[in-house]
Amino acid sequence: MITPPYLQKGDTVAIVATARKNLDDNLGPAIGWLKSWGLEVVIGKTIGLDDNQLAGSDAERAADFQAMMDNPTIKMIWCVRGGYGTVRIIDKLDFSKFKEHPKWVVGFSDVTVLHSHLNTLGFKSIHGIMPVNAKASEAAKETLRQALFGEKLEYHLPCDAINRKGKARGELVGGNLSILYSLFGSPSSIDCSDKILFLEDLDEYLYHIDRMMLNLKRNGCLESLKGIIVGSMTKMHDNEIPWGKNALEIIEDVTKNYNIPIIYNFPAGHISDNRALLFGNTVTLEVTDTESHVIFE
Repeated sequence: MITPPYLQKGDTVAIVATARKNLDDNLGPAIGWLKSWGLEVVIGKTIGLDDNQLAGSDAERAADFQAMMDNPTIKMIWCVRGGYGTVRIIDKLDFSKFKEHPKWVVGFSDVTVLHSHLNTLGFKSIHGIMPVNAKASEAAKETLRQALFGEKLEYHLPCDAINRKGKARGELVGGNLSILYSLFGSPSSIDCSDKILFLEDLDEYLYHIDRMMLNLKRNGCLESLKGIIVGSMTKMHDNEIPWGKNALEIIEDVTKNYNIPIIYNFPAGHISDNRALLFGNTVTLEVTDTESHVIFE
């Protein structure tokens, strides 16, 4: 996997919208973080555009992202928010110049489309907070800075009772479960072979979590994994007749026959403590009786 150049003070970061619109003047805190790290900021043309739910038309969002990819002075593209819409532009993008001069693409949720597509092209990217996440924890902000500037990134966490013990080493892939599910069979679908898979989701019905996990299983993704990291499963819904298991129990049930380590309740996803993850990077995952470790090489 190719690592884009790590940021240095004085580099320029672009903030763009690939999905849901961002009309509010709410970027002050994020711009402040970037400037405190010694970075310059360029605001994309999609910020402020309004096309129903989306930040402008598909053509406008694609053109804005394309311009930032092709601009050699831009060293990082930071997606302003998720929602839905990135998949509508992914096939309109030309990654030719990106391949010659790669840069960091950062975000989560709907940005999983970009993470997955970049992974198929052989490039690392960063799953982390976005500019609209003004209430992000200090750890979320600091780990994003560490990831961007090439500092050591590792996590040592108390062991959750539901965790599955073991140790594995492999490339980290994944993101939002709903997006990964929707990408199977497309050119942007990740290859799960010998990977460590990160999953998180928001605002889903529990039976749909079961359906998506079974889709991963039937696609051969789960049986070829070396390990799984499960982040937040936030604001899950149930029907009037309960499904009978929560989101973590569903994942545990679908994966119970695989002898791989699993970390549950990892601090990443649709929560304020959304810590940065380097997708495409090799990690060592270890789960013991007392701690869980995720160490990026």
